Amino acid sequence: MTKSRALLVMAAAFFAASAGQPVPAQAPRPALQVLGQLSPGRWELRPRDGGAVQKLCLGERRNAIQLLHRDLACDWLVLEDGRASLTVQYTCRGRGYGRTHIRRETPQLIQLETQGIADGVPFEVSAEGRRVGDCAA
Repeated sequence: MTKSRALLVMAAAFFAASAGQPVPAQAPRPALQVLGQLSPGRWELRPRDGGAVQKLCLGERRNAIQLLHRDLACDWLVLEDGRASLTVQYTCRGRGYGRTHIRRETPQLIQLETQGIADGVPFEVSAEGRRVGDCAA
């Protein structure tokens, strides 16, 4: 999977709830401090590898954890849950695994890194997420 494709998949997963797509029921997740501090609205994801910038509407914030495993019920291990930083390692039985680190700089700016295996293919994405305005109604 190319980094550009991985970013597109990541962006779609991160903001899917705003498109009205149903999200399958999963086991309750712990309240994660960093995700609860992000401002809703239109966000821009800028990949560090110079790939295309994506402008999307922030929906379900928890999808930021399982960027390339969005609709899967995965087991989580929260490694760090602080005021400004979050690291989660997850396993999706038979479909892969990942480790995501999010550093909140402000409620409108995050640094996001994720890597793992999705359907047998390794992925690694590093991007800056920035709130740029309100979502169109």
